[in-house]
Amino acid sequence: MNNNLAANNTSVPALSLGELFNAFGTDGQQGISDNEASLRSVQFGLNINISQKVKSIWQMFFEQFNSPIVYLLFVAAFASLYFKNPLEAIAIFIVILVNALIGFFMELQARSSMRALKEMDLSVSKVIRGGKTIDVLSEQLTPGDLLLLDSGDMVSGDGRVIESNGLQVDESALTGESFPILKTSDSQGADTDASASINMVYKGTAVMNGNGKVIITGIAANTELGKISEMVGRSAATKSPLDIKIGNLTKKLIYITLFMTAFFALTAFIEGKPWLEILETSIALAVAAFPEGLPIVSTVALAFGMLRMAKRDAIVKRLSSVETLGGVNVILTDKTGTLTENKIFVKVLSFPGEEVHVSMEKGHLVYDDMGINRSQKNFELLVKIGTLCNNAPVDQTEPAKVSGDPIEIALLLLNKAAAFSGEGSAAHYQRKSEIPFSAETKLMATADQNGNDYFISVKGAVEGLILKCTKIQSGNSLNEITSSDREKILANAENLSASGLRVLAFAFKSLNEMPDGDFITELTYVGMVGFLDPPRSDIKGAIATCRAAGIKIVMITGDHPLTALSIAKKVGITEIADNQVILGNSLPQEDALDQEWRDRILSTTVFARTSPKQKLEIVDTYQKAGFLVAMTGDGVNDAPAIKKADIGIAMGLRGTQVAKETANIVLKDDSFVSITRAVANGREIFQNIQRFVIYLISCNLSEIIIVTLLGFLGTGAILFPLQILFLNMVTDVFPALALGLGKGDKSIMLKAPRDPGLEIISNRNWLVILVYAGLMTLSVMLAIFICMRYVSEKVAVINNVAFITLAAAQLFHVFNMSSLRSGMTKNEVTKNKFVWMAIIFCFSLITLVYVFPKSRQVLNLSIIPLQAWLTAIFAGTLPLILVQFYKLILGKKHQK
Repeated sequence: MNNNLAANNTSVPALSLGELFNAFGTDGQQGISDNEASLRSVQFGLNINISQKVKSIWQMFFEQFNSPIVYLLFVAAFASLYFKNPLEAIAIFIVILVNALIGFFMELQARSSMRALKEMDLSVSKVIRGGKTIDVLSEQLTPGDLLLLDSGDMVSGDGRVIESNGLQVDESALTGESFPILKTSDSQGADTDASASINMVYKGTAVMNGNGKVIITGIAANTELGKISEMVGRSAATKSPLDIKIGNLTKKLIYITLFMTAFFALTAFIEGKPWLEILETSIALAVAAFPEGLPIVSTVALAFGMLRMAKRDAIVKRLSSVETLGGVNVILTDKTGTLTENKIFVKVLSFPGEEVHVSMEKGHLVYDDMGINRSQKNFELLVKIGTLCNNAPVDQTEPAKVSGDPIEIALLLLNKAAAFSGEGSAAHYQRKSEIPFSAETKLMATADQNGNDYFISVKGAVEGLILKCTKIQSGNSLNEITSSDREKILANAENLSASGLRVLAFAFKSLNEMPDGDFITELTYVGMVGFLDPPRSDIKGAIATCRAAGIKIVMITGDHPLTALSIAKKVGITEIADNQVILGNSLPQEDALDQEWRDRILSTTVFARTSPKQKLEIVDTYQKAGFLVAMTGDGVNDAPAIKKADIGIAMGLRGTQVAKETANIVLKDDSFVSITRAVANGREIFQNIQRFVIYLISCNLSEIIIVTLLGFLGTGAILFPLQILFLNMVTDVFPALALGLGKGDKSIMLKAPRDPGLEIISNRNWLVILVYAGLMTLSVMLAIFICMRYVSEKVAVINNVAFITLAAAQLFHVFNMSSLRSGMTKNEVTKNKFVWMAIIFCFSLITLVYVFPKSRQVLNLSIIPLQAWLTAIFAGTLPLILVQFYKLILGKKHQK
């Protein structure tokens, strides 16, 4: 092949098809072989654009030192050197290093988690290699590949169009053009740029309508998107809402610290205390206030939670989506495949004057009654239309193996069961033209040739197709269609839809020459098929769970209103007596939506026959009313609403690439049950974050209060900066991380959704934090009082008692993070194995510090009497005992 062309697409649009095939060494029907594809992959590399540069290991490590607390510690270390205290300086440097290592390994784990998630959501492209249609990873595309495109696909490489059936591509991401561009296989007269090459498609663009075949001419950096990426370079990473909230929280803590430090320094100066003591205590206050592990622990908790969700069939693509998911209070859901099994099969054949109920058993058509009497001709035509007007491919080596749209699969299985043969059968026709299905017309049509005859096949929504018909096939008779015929057909369609069946109508016409333009006119009506797509067996319980959690479920579908209403009643979305359905075409334009209409939209749970624009407007209406909206979808027509929603959810099995690229979450099993689990997991993850934030802040606040009180009391036994930093690293980070990796309580889906506008810590949470901090402060002061009165008045002993009491109180405090109404011994914290591991590790570390003289010396610790140890441990358990006793009393009160 021409290597220069593979690296430069500028001359490709002007080539004829023959020149194109020759230049790229590709057969227009067979494609390239697997061996050739492998050789070209080695030559041209993988189809991967250079994305944002990944931080190196060293860069990630050195970034751990870039924080205000580290700057403060460096100041303290150099101050210690200045005052000729090298041992303390070395200890501070060691603490800085250990703190950086903890942050480094946590961030490394978070990055590994994100990489694992990315590997779960690989893009797949459909190509022809060696004459066979196969799915390959998009990164394995190579120049010369024949790529098949269909509505909803993301184009995975630059390519020249060689076949187009109404192929329309949205190139707004590349050119800014808001309208889809109709693509053709005609060669251009001269080289053109991306925006004008109507016979080229470009990587990163989306197929909106139609289908086609292209030869891949450029991959990776040799695409228009790759060139733009190189010019633009890396863009700055944006902060997630959770990062912003954590930043706001940190600022509040800094303000609190500055205020208390300034207040303490001023009063101490007035009292005439030595300025060195004032400086040392002020540094201790600053160290106590800052929760070093907060940003890192939150990232690890989110990444761990996302992996847990991925194992439950929900791939979350953005960390920020986890926080948003927990606050969702309305879910707008599709019907087919999400609420239903998406295993569609023919149930009813409806012909003029005759209706036949059937089922499929082991590939054979079984009639529920006497079978087809007068409509055999209609049946043969319907099967023929359903087979020709069909894009579901059949594997020739395994005739029963089919893939594609479930309805088209059902029609192919119907054809196989009917087993028609002869000159008039579908097998003898070759497709010449196609009008793809669109959300606007709700019709699909094909033109197929057999010798000199052309057969036009049309299938689609009954109300749209019947208007295109001028004749009706009634058994062996062909008659003009009348208004009475149309009324009967529509009435019959309504009855079938009301029973929960999806209904499609079928029509045809025969011609002696190939039609031009729109050939969906003057058709002959043949009949209808009612397809059964039963609700999922577990869907009713999932919807009940959502409703108990305060989440409203709204069905938005393109299906018939009666079909939608029937399914909605069966699964519990709407009440049995409620027959309210809003049709898409009855919705006024957005600028004409008055308050009455908005109220009606907000009170309706079923929308049918909706267009992409109407779905978008429904999402917008809910958002303007203050709802946090999740939108599910699978098609390209759902993409605008998915993008508009606060949380976009795409179907992983049947979802188009456009929908999956647009969405925040991709469901691997297409089930609404997975949505329910994802919401529960989102709440669980946010609850974990809130827990460890409350834990961290209450521990740090207690340290601030203790240092301030000890400074004012003048006992000389203040906690030293190194002691506080050691406690922050040991009793803060590891238990907090353990809380972040825990599972939520069982009542998580029995509560109303949280307000997404609220900060992580509400006013009520601040009150709780103050109570917790007060209890830990009380325990330390009580221990000091007992020690001074009954054990020893030595400053070193009092300091050690304060240190041990605070360490014990903070470690035991982790068990206070269970929900208010949970049991004392069996709850989400006591069941968390990571909590027990953290507690054991932290107590072991504190014990080791006391075992080695050098570590004791660094932390200003000493050997103290056994009575002092017992006093400290006893006082350290008081916050846990008091809080659990309060929960026990409150639990009994709520049980009455």
